Amino acid sequence: MKTYAAKPGEIEKKWVLIDAEGLVVGRLAALIATRLKGKHKPTYTPHVDLGDNVIVINAHKVVFTGRKREDKRYQWHTGYPGGIKETTPRRILEGKFPQRIVEKAVERMLKRGVLQRKLMRNLKVYADDKHPHDAQKPELLDVKALNRKNVRV
Repeated sequence: MKTYAAKPGEIEKKWVLIDAEGLVVGRLAALIATRLKGKHKPTYTPHVDLGDNVIVINAHKVVFTGRKREDKRYQWHTGYPGGIKETTPRRILEGKFPQRIVEKAVERMLKRGVLQRKLMRNLKVYADDKHPHDAQKPELLDVKALNRKNVRV
């Protein structure tokens, strides 16, 4: 029996809507990364974009477990000597672009490269509960019902 490899022309993509209110960031990001990559499908092929298009709403209402909201540090380097900068999730969530918490968490869970950049274009994250993708008729994915640990009370 031969191994099946999906071809880009055979792919059927769906649109999935996820309400992130009260969901734990890491668990949400892992689920989104799996959906974007297409690992939930039986025809999964590592080098092909098989995944669904994912819409995330209420990204500013995600939660962290423990004291990560204040204690966790995100670091980056500006490229200049002594240019290490850092911030906390609390400052990002209270800032101008709170959806970046979810975007960066998902981006860091995917393998770097050309396919990662292509998959990230299939992710749409919105800070509030409105999105312009009603024409695609996204189906709601209830992440809260999948596992009780996905929600933080």
